[in-house]
Amino acid sequence: MALKELEARYATKRAKDYKLADSGGLYLLVRPNGSKLWRLKYRFDGKEKLLALGRYPELSLAEARLRRAEAKVALGQGRDPGAKAPVTPVTTFEQAARAWHKNRIASLDAGHASRLLTRLERDAFPALGSRDLRAITSADVLAMVRSVEARGALDVSRRIKQHVSQIYRFAIPQGWADQDPAAYLSDLLKPKPRTRHMPRIGLRELPDLIRAIDRYDGEENPRRRAITRAALLFSLLTWARTSETRLATWDEFEGLDTAEPLWRVRAERMKMEREHLVPLSTQAAALLIALREHSSSSFVFPGDKLGQPISQNTMIYGCYRMGYRGRQTVHGFRGLASTWANEAEHYRPDWIELALAHAERDEVRGAYNSALYITPRRRMLQEWADTIYGMIDGKAAVSAVMNHSPQRESTT
Repeated sequence: MALKELEARYATKRAKDYKLADSGGLYLLVRPNGSKLWRLKYRFDGKEKLLALGRYPELSLAEARLRRAEAKVALGQGRDPGAKAPVTPVTTFEQAARAWHKNRIASLDAGHASRLLTRLERDAFPALGSRDLRAITSADVLAMVRSVEARGALDVSRRIKQHVSQIYRFAIPQGWADQDPAAYLSDLLKPKPRTRHMPRIGLRELPDLIRAIDRYDGEENPRRRAITRAALLFSLLTWARTSETRLATWDEFEGLDTAEPLWRVRAERMKMEREHLVPLSTQAAALLIALREHSSSSFVFPGDKLGQPISQNTMIYGCYRMGYRGRQTVHGFRGLASTWANEAEHYRPDWIELALAHAERDEVRGAYNSALYITPRRRMLQEWADTIYGMIDGKAAVSAVMNHSPQRESTT
């Protein structure tokens, strides 16, 4: 029987290696460390051989089957699909960069690997790609970096300089280059502007903010008032960014009526371009259920225009109307939650950072630490929700949504 995508996705690690067979010699090898590797068993010249195709989920089931088909074509032509292609001498920067990227890709998150290569193709290759590795000077690299700085992308300029150094450190031991021309450029880069943290109140003022949201009456239209209140409360409960809340659609939510409700935010909607799983508290799930009863829109928080979500300013204007202009932003809700969790001292930093959908600061550690910590994060967010609802009549916000049911929209 052919392997199913869900079987591959939810295959769990065991004490020993085990295989999930597809067909035609293709199978997924699941290792005790949790890694999942595609393997293709085939025969060539009367001998059984094994071909490593790649790692799941970086290489999907459909892509693995395509690789299997390509291998079968090679066998039909009398070629060994596992035979290494003739080695092409590496002389140019682009050749070295692509070899370095290929060497690292298995240890990187798929989204990060894609962004890294895009960065090189957009900024480095046009200036340095066809140049001989040994002929590139520090001035050449600096000119390329300056062109990136010129468009205001100071974070990218630092990353691209770092990538050049990494590529040369990969190339030098293999005899492709003699020195790193980017080694001494750090002091010449433009400094990044100081980070401007989103305004937020202190934790001592949190009860007043919660009660202000609960009693929110900043809009005359009952429908808009109820939706704004619900969106503010939902963002606070889930630690979500403004865009993640306002663009939420009903098909992203799973099991709202069960003990383990989940919000699955698609990768293309996330800042870090990877899927974000939010275990929902019972209060967040109840709020969604109340909203769902009165909505026919695909958006959880529909706006005034048919088929559109609330605007990007709806919630921040709500903060202004509550008297928090310059003191508290919606993005600042995340800072409040993070401060609360860190000061509690019994939530692990990994749980907090994952709940905020932050990237792992230690790139090497992040490559190996792929745990999602759904259960402890669910407990943390539930305790946060209990804290919030302990400051108000917990049913008030939900009942307000139900009493001021939004006018139904046609499904978008």
